[in-house]
Amino acid sequence: MRLSRHLVIFAKTPKLGAVKTRLAADIGAVAATAFYRRTLADLMMRLGRDDRWRCWAAISPDTAAATGVHRQAFWPVGYDVIKQGSGDLGQRMGRVFRSLPPGPTVLIGADIPAIQAHHVKAAFRALGTHDAVFGPAGDGGYWLVGARRSPNVPDLFGGIPWSSDRTLADTLEKLAKAGLKPALLETLEDIDDGAAYRNWLTGVPSNEA
Repeated sequence: MRLSRHLVIFAKTPKLGAVKTRLAADIGAVAATAFYRRTLADLMMRLGRDDRWRCWAAISPDTAAATGVHRQAFWPVGYDVIKQGSGDLGQRMGRVFRSLPPGPTVLIGADIPAIQAHHVKAAFRALGTHDAVFGPAGDGGYWLVGARRSPNVPDLFGGIPWSSDRTLADTLEKLAKAGLKPALLETLEDIDDGAAYRNWLTGVPSNEA
């Protein structure tokens, strides 16, 4: 029997002042929150229509997962809403990878406007022959991480420094030492500051600015 594919969108409830704080420092909290809300809604609707994977929303704060108002306002029908839980980013992502039902799992951030269904499809295809898959970001991190989770769930996140220009590089070194085989997708850009935001508005890729 073929195991289900799981697509997880890691998201914060898009409330004013609670999201994209670095971007907000450049363009203001209202504009930054509007960007996040729009990007999250577009992403969830675009990817949630695809029946090639089961969709999950891993959300923060945890209270939003149990509040009907939040479900109706932010999380579309067709998504299973789960809590991220406590801890740093790696601990929260690791918890999701360990807790979902069996099957290959791909996790993406909620603030990368360029993510399309073909990126997710490519990630799942890569997991057919690799233990893990990453979508590199220009800042040294990654916008997508996935794992085959068979025969076991690999430790992708323990001991990794977050928000570093070596986050992905350190993760790949860790996997190599563990004898695990990763795949890499194309590089996409997070919209984290005013310059990247203005490039996004005008349709100019960040690496061409």
